Amino acid sequence: MKMRFLAVCTALAAATALTGCSLLGGAEGGKQKVTLWLMKGSASDAFITDFTASFEREHPGVDLDVKILEWTGIGEKVNAVLAGKGGESADVIEVGNTQVAQYIETGGLSELTLEGLREWGSRDWLKGLSDPGSINGAQYGVPWYAANRVVIYNKDLFADAGIKTPPKNRQEWIQATQKLDRGGRQGIYLAGQNWYVLSGFVWDEGGDLAVETGGQWIGTLDDEKALAGMAFYKQLQALGEGPKDADEETPPQSDVFARGDVAQIIAPPGQAAAIEAANPALKGKLGFFPVPGKTSDKPGAVFTGGSDLIIPERTGHRPQAVDVITALVSERWQTELARTMSYVPNKTTLAHLVDGNEGAATMAAGAAQGRATPKSARWAEVEGKNPIKPYMTAVLTGQDPQQAAKAASDTISKVLSSDR
Repeated sequence: MKMRFLAVCTALAAATALTGCSLLGGAEGGKQKVTLWLMKGSASDAFITDFTASFEREHPGVDLDVKILEWTGIGEKVNAVLAGKGGESADVIEVGNTQVAQYIETGGLSELTLEGLREWGSRDWLKGLSDPGSINGAQYGVPWYAANRVVIYNKDLFADAGIKTPPKNRQEWIQATQKLDRGGRQGIYLAGQNWYVLSGFVWDEGGDLAVETGGQWIGTLDDEKALAGMAFYKQLQALGEGPKDADEETPPQSDVFARGDVAQIIAPPGQAAAIEAANPALKGKLGFFPVPGKTSDKPGAVFTGGSDLIIPERTGHRPQAVDVITALVSERWQTELARTMSYVPNKTTLAHLVDGNEGAATMAAGAAQGRATPKSARWAEVEGKNPIKPYMTAVLTGQDPQQAAKAASDTISKVLSSDR
């Protein structure tokens, strides 16, 4: 394949100016130019500068070109690279963990199963990052970093209610929240349409949002186990004044929490900074604990967001691209990324790297039980229509849960299984 690629490049060079093939010859004294696409906000400028300098020192034959892209419209750009269209090229690309399925379906990804096993410690990867990056046992997306929701709580309100330690299981959580939900205070602010939180409760019950059966995806919110997850959501949501017909950004739940009369919200720990900025009096009074599970032996399941790294098949520098990923997922750079960005490292065995950061450490504990949305290339279309939100509102406002869930499941099935 390598000889064939070189032959093709030679032929193209004779006919026209080189595009991707020009990368075979370096711009600086024969160096090979290797292009890494990262998304805006994923890493600090200092991290990118230090990583680039370090990588080039350790790989003197490589000129590493790091380009920063916006999330908006990234799908079209990545697909163009995978298809060899549009004039742009990249050797390693950061993508959202739940986006990998659509790129696998499109085609043009390099399989990285063996590298994952031999070099990158794939057995210890967070499943919420690794599972969306694989299909039929083949790995295409390499976990880079993760983030997930935790419970942010007001320490003063917990102390006033006589709650000395955070709850460890659902029963303790409900009991504590009932104590907190009195005297003009909200035990928890949970918007009615926070479907990411609902997903965790559904997974804890053994259910799912959708499953693939016989090559077809079907919605499963009307499954008995998924309905049990929604029933718990309703019980918890009632212990506060969250709107039943809106999500966590309408209004922003961090603003509501900042008023000082809300005991808990379920959010990424990074929202603590927004809360303290809105109400400096709360600085130092915020605590974190993982979303409790059904039993005390492990936290509850949570939706894991984050990024994977992919290598296009069309790269002319696969060995160098593998080297870039090897560096990015190494303990050294996982440490740097986790500590500067408060992310969860890509492996359960690296969770200790954020022990000094209470919010990130709590997030890492929950990430061990992390999951991702169904591995359908069309899941993004489901989120666009999002029948889950009105389903939740229907249940919270007293409609029949089974009927509402069946309607939402039918919509999910139609979107996931219909022809494009």
